[in-house]
Amino acid sequence: MISKIIASQKITAVEELLDQYDKIVIVTHVSPDGDAIGSSLGLYHYLNDLGNDVNIIVPNSFPDFLKWIPGAKDIFDYEKYPEYAQKLIAEAELIFCLDFNVPKRSHHLAPFIEAAKGKKVLIDHHPDPTEFCDVMISYPEISSTSELVFRLICRMGDFEVMSYNTATAIYTGMMTDTGAFTYNSNNIEIYYIIGELLKKGINKDQIYSNVYHNYTEDRYRMLGYTLSEKMKVYPEYNSALIWLTNEEQSRYNVKKGDTEGFANLPLNIKGIIFSVFIREDNDFIKISFRSQGDFASNQFASKCFNGGGHLNAAGGEFYGTMDEAIAIFEKALPEFGDLLKKNNILTK
Repeated sequence: MISKIIASQKITAVEELLDQYDKIVIVTHVSPDGDAIGSSLGLYHYLNDLGNDVNIIVPNSFPDFLKWIPGAKDIFDYEKYPEYAQKLIAEAELIFCLDFNVPKRSHHLAPFIEAAKGKKVLIDHHPDPTEFCDVMISYPEISSTSELVFRLICRMGDFEVMSYNTATAIYTGMMTDTGAFTYNSNNIEIYYIIGELLKKGINKDQIYSNVYHNYTEDRYRMLGYTLSEKMKVYPEYNSALIWLTNEEQSRYNVKKGDTEGFANLPLNIKGIIFSVFIREDNDFIKISFRSQGDFASNQFASKCFNGGGHLNAAGGEFYGTMDEAIAIFEKALPEFGDLLKKNNILTK
């Protein structure tokens, strides 16, 4: 058994909404990752199996290594179908907002979600959510939104009707949001859930291969270049930085998801507990923060780049030049110097 994390009144509220409405839309954050796609497809299959009319809308495209998940081909990309996506959101009776804590994280979709007349349910695990939904299922202590979807389905008494497709999507989201269960995954209940998903027939080894053995040659050549030429180590702060410009990414024919996992790599260096990846995007600079031990990467992200996230995994955006972003990072390091040294898990 797993603990009843989600409050009973929230379970009842969702059940009542599902009894009343069957025209449903699921939306995610911009640049959806494995947890956003996994939780959305898990909920999508579950709701479809109950006979609802369900659509998933994402603000923009998602990585190719997630497109094998059952149902992925049915996801609507707002950038490809903006008018149709707006129509679906406006006409939805019920909207599930998955894996984001504030409307702006859904980027293009935010104004349409906020203006929609349909009831809204948030399912998310990021801290400090704003109250923009009728039902707020927000538990930052949970490893992933996909885990919360599993818990919700079970609390509504529907584990027995959970399909293979639902289980596969949920496991994929849980796996990717914990780095294949290498961080934020010490809760024993996670492994109980995995056992329950295995009962549904999922092949966890094949899922791992589908996600992590599915990259292009160009991606690996870019990775080699990044580690060789674009990594700077700050041993006095137990930190490392890697960065890539648009020109460098285009040189390696980068596609959505090709830099997934780059931010984690410097953490494999002995003594490094804080890693930052700064990547130039089309109209802004994306910054990813990763840490080990008790060092709060989300505090660094919030203070320096108006970002946020979890203790060991956070993100932020910067509207300026690459040089300016790097300068801000380097200027802030000494301010966190004592914490970085204190939290060096390798010297404890």
